Amino acid sequence: MPSDAKILIVDDHEDTLYALESVLAPLAYRLARATSGDEALKQVLRGQVGLLLLDVRMPAVSGLDVVRYMRRLEQTQHIPVILLTGFGADHALNSTAFRLGVADLVVKPVDPWSLRTKVRYLYDSYQRHRALEQEIRELRALVKDDPGVRTPGPGGALPHPDARVPPQRDSPAETSVTDRT
Repeated sequence: MPSDAKILIVDDHEDTLYALESVLAPLAYRLARATSGDEALKQVLRGQVGLLLLDVRMPAVSGLDVVRYMRRLEQTQHIPVILLTGFGADHALNSTAFRLGVADLVVKPVDPWSLRTKVRYLYDSYQRHRALEQEIRELRALVKDDPGVRTPGPGGALPHPDARVPPQRDSPAETSVTDRT
């Protein structure tokens, strides 16, 4: 994922959106906003979202509904989500949120320093994860396209470059009790 992925802030109150944008501005990440769950889903499906700050209670499509939908799709299931609630956390909300794979549940009003720290960590971790996935895809393509690349032989070990050297056997500590009897 490109490093210009945005952080999507979703809330049905303009004043909350403005406050959250102000809190996150010092991080210098690209920010986007949505005022409904439907609008949030559209932006997420278009791509380039690296983190969601999502209000739990919104008319029509709630924050939990957005997360449920995202977790069903391969392209969006790993995007980190921080849920925001102004009604205080309760056991049922906590249970549902974390079962859906939400990274955190934050009660409004938010502590600016704490929120910036969480956002920076989650956003940067997700970016590193996506970069590693891309590198793995590129390496697999290189291995697949290069006929000179040797693949592991029996037991998962690469063969020795000198064909006269016999394959190595597992050390006694690595063999199971049944192999030694």
